[in-house]
Amino acid sequence: MTRLIILRGNSARGKTSTAQQLQEELGEGTIRVSQDVVRRQMLRVKDTVGSISSDLLETLVDFGMQRCRYVILEGILTNQKHGKMLRGLIDRYHGNVSVYYFNISYEETLRRHQFKDMSFGEAEMKKWYLEEDILGVAEEILFKDEMSQQEIVDQIIKDNRYN
Repeated sequence: MTRLIILRGNSARGKTSTAQQLQEELGEGTIRVSQDVVRRQMLRVKDTVGSISSDLLETLVDFGMQRCRYVILEGILTNQKHGKMLRGLIDRYHGNVSVYYFNISYEETLRRHQFKDMSFGEAEMKKWYLEEDILGVAEEILFKDEMSQQEIVDQIIKDNRYN
């Protein structure tokens, strides 16, 4: 049985780094579906309501759910733009889905990324910031400022690892 792990939250919160580490630790048979890769590199489209990127994300997740042990879907994945698609996946794969929202404050994000080379600045991050953009589904777990990336990875693995 395949597990779907959804990682979402504001920009520069550690979702991609977490997804990369999870993929490495979960090993063979783990597909990582990145919203940024699909939207920016594969399709070259803007992140808007009804964008074809949601359709391709959903298709890639469905593919992984049929052929892999773990599917990691990661990205900003806002409620407004992707909520319908995400709720559809959660309903379709009910019982095999974990949803994590990186509810990390803006201030903590700046502290964590002060030495990281980012392709955008503080002003852009502040403009894009959405306060608690949670889905409100039973499967959603919120990560707060106090948790380190390693603690987050450990929690996700504990929640999803097959024995």
